[in-house]
Amino acid sequence: MLKGLNQVMDYIEAHLTDDLSLEVISEYAGVSDYHFRKIFFYLTGLTLSEYIKSRRLSEANKDLLNGEKVTQVAFKYGYQSVDGFTRAFKKWSGFLPSEVTKKGLSKSFPRLWFAISVKGGIAVEFRIEEKPAFNLVGVSRRVPMQFEGINREIVKLAESITAEQRAAMHALQNMEPYEVVNASYDADYNFLKEEGDLTHLIGVLTTEDEVSELLEKVPVKACTWAVFPNEGPFPATMQNTMARIYAEWLPASDYEVVNLPTFSFTKMNPERNDYAYSEIWIPVKRK
Repeated sequence: MLKGLNQVMDYIEAHLTDDLSLEVISEYAGVSDYHFRKIFFYLTGLTLSEYIKSRRLSEANKDLLNGEKVTQVAFKYGYQSVDGFTRAFKKWSGFLPSEVTKKGLSKSFPRLWFAISVKGGIAVEFRIEEKPAFNLVGVSRRVPMQFEGINREIVKLAESITAEQRAAMHALQNMEPYEVVNASYDADYNFLKEEGDLTHLIGVLTTEDEVSELLEKVPVKACTWAVFPNEGPFPATMQNTMARIYAEWLPASDYEVVNLPTFSFTKMNPERNDYAYSEIWIPVKRK
């Protein structure tokens, strides 16, 4: 995976002045666009769009120092107007593009390189499970893509589930983990923005094909799953586990993510406030 990530960085560097496609970028990494954005975020602490924007503005700064005109540089890096470029450059650097030319001011943002770092020494607990094809059934809606913090639209989705829908899900549930799960899939991929949408489903796993009209059904092919149990303060422990999956486990493992829904479940501890047992299920295949 590290080789693939560095190839992605090479591709981005070679196309900073082009209309970069997230779909093409993710192909270099060998995973879906949504999973690549998650991997990139957990490895770097940056969204992919933030990284590309910073690299473009850093190179724009160099070009201005080399005597290129502001108008020329603005359009070179994909801005539709000089005003738009000026606002973005000022917000990023703290000074105006004209000040680069007049005063020689400069700010840089070097390209990223990925390398193996040995640290921590704390094992990531996981197990590998094979699952036959099944259906995710439940209630879903498009929600804003968000890689950290509480997604309020998912909270609203959970609050919207009726008693009839819960009963219908319970009647269909016939597969492990025998829990109500949260699943995400169908992320937008035609643009380099983390404010795109994805579909989030709250539901259960079932082998049944006949589903109540009150529920959505999402077929999931037979697959290998990497399962990551975690227990502790919620949601911090679960979020930390998710970060370690993408930042530590995947790059070092013999597996890569496949383009199927991921899902998780959480069981709150009734005797301890904000404490829970969770499992994160990631669809994978051997490299």
